[in-house]
Amino acid sequence: MEITVAKTAGFCFGVRRAVDKVYEQVEKSGDPIYTFGPIIHNETVVRDLEERGVRVLETEEEIRSLTKGTVIIRSHGVSRHIYDVIRGQGLALVDATCPFVKKIHQIVAEKSAQGYTILIAGSSSHPEVEGIRGWCQGKVVVLKDAEEAKNLKLDPGERACLVSQTTFNYKKFQYMVEILEERGYNSIVVNTICNATHERQAEARDVASRVDSMIVIGGKNSSNTQKLYEICRSVCANTYYIQTFEDLQSQNFQSGDSVGITAGASTPNTIIEEVHTNVGIKF
Repeated sequence: MEITVAKTAGFCFGVRRAVDKVYEQVEKSGDPIYTFGPIIHNETVVRDLEERGVRVLETEEEIRSLTKGTVIIRSHGVSRHIYDVIRGQGLALVDATCPFVKKIHQIVAEKSAQGYTILIAGSSSHPEVEGIRGWCQGKVVVLKDAEEAKNLKLDPGERACLVSQTTFNYKKFQYMVEILEERGYNSIVVNTICNATHERQAEARDVASRVDSMIVIGGKNSSNTQKLYEICRSVCANTYYIQTFEDLQSQNFQSGDSVGITAGASTPNTIIEEVHTNVGIKF
């Protein structure tokens, strides 16, 4: 069996940076350590951190209940308001927001202050998008797909600025841009899709187009992994979405003569290596 592992599979820069910051705090801090939301969308990593005493906070109320400790902002980023709440409680703050996400915060803060309506290409329920919204003043519209872009209504003379969730599908974003241009809206476009995301998606499509079966590894709540699966599935019908090698064993996996492997940005190399090592042996 020929096995091809995508070179771009696994932790991206922003995720690795965030995870490293948490482990650094575990090693040096004697106070309680918290992350606001799971540090990344990978259950294995989050579970390991919990075993080391790191607690996940899900709500603003939980932050307000704390009297001491360190709160780490996850790679997806949060709204400006959450920073104020953490500091208001007198807690230590470690900001592990991906620098590419921070750039989006700066863009929307500036443009919304200038009176622009902010358009965000992404999923309204994704924590990154929720965080971006929290840096805007005035009107914000989240567009999940081309259909919503087509249904968008802007007032005459209304200025808009379109940005994107860093893990959004590049082709879908370009289609949205074309729709806005066709409608003649007074809009500016800032492509904030992470280069690593674009490269990962392009390589995944290429690998999937050349193999009999494709394996996509990542957390079930990982937006970028879900998009990788959609892309691979579109060119390779025999595509499998798993979190660990055990998940693959429980499926009716059909390997064929060639197998491709890619993984989302929150997938540790240890899991990728486990799948790579065992898929050729057990199937």
